[in-house]
Amino acid sequence: MCGIVGLYLKNDKYEGELGKLFTPMLIAMTERGPDSAGFAIYGDEVTEGCKLTLRHEDENFDWQALADEIKTSLNTTVDWFQNSKVAVFKVGADAESVEDYLASNHHDVMVMSAGKSIEILKEVGLPEHIVDSFKLSQMKGSHIIGHTRMATESAVTMEGSHPFSTGLDLCLVHNGSFSNHNRLRQELKREGIEFSTENDTEVAAGYLTYRLQQGDSLNEALENALQTLDGFYTLTIGTKDGFAVVRDPIACKPAVIAETDDYVAMASEYQALTTLPGIENAKVWEPEPARIYVWERGTTH
Repeated sequence: MCGIVGLYLKNDKYEGELGKLFTPMLIAMTERGPDSAGFAIYGDEVTEGCKLTLRHEDENFDWQALADEIKTSLNTTVDWFQNSKVAVFKVGADAESVEDYLASNHHDVMVMSAGKSIEILKEVGLPEHIVDSFKLSQMKGSHIIGHTRMATESAVTMEGSHPFSTGLDLCLVHNGSFSNHNRLRQELKREGIEFSTENDTEVAAGYLTYRLQQGDSLNEALENALQTLDGFYTLTIGTKDGFAVVRDPIACKPAVIAETDDYVAMASEYQALTTLPGIENAKVWEPEPARIYVWERGTTH
């Protein structure tokens, strides 16, 4: 099962309402995924340095102490704020330096995402509880993708829930299954791609990261993914500038897209789109098998 939803704003008309518009979309996917839910929201972009979403098992972890430590050790600026069980750090240094420091000195701190604008927030439980805990309805931004999970291939844990991020400002959500993820995981590890869970979706995210590292554009990376990822799937991918949707060549996993002058929205079921403004006048269609749909700033195909 599992449910996917995404919302990309073509202009700034609804940026202040992105979270409010997206909240009922994610909740509408509850029956497809009651075990856990999460979303990646893009906005509040930093111009210098990086932004990281961090998490610690201890809900009383001293984030201020960590911020002071990073500031002193890396001789940089650090601003941060807490959102439920995570903290969002804006650091004047590059992401690789901060992640290396955390790996060496605070391996108990989990890096949920890193980049210029992405924040990944996810948790075990019903979607309505998760959106409330993270105050999703109050969030602003340019685009967002989300997922509700029905765990079938691994345990119900926060770590195993979607979205997965394995590259700067890159994340992926997935409905379906891959038959060759174990072999592909080992191949990617040899290429330096690191994984933190046994979830097959993280392997797909890692593969896209690898292809982008090889110089592929997002479209080229997805073309290669269609040739490499074996299974039944609908994928939605988030980037700093937009998002993409692709289904496998058989396309047995459901998906629907709606587009207006103001936004592009996708979901596993049309019911998740019905609360969007102007949906009655939107162009609505089912994405074709093995066709790549990309909406990014300056690019639409």
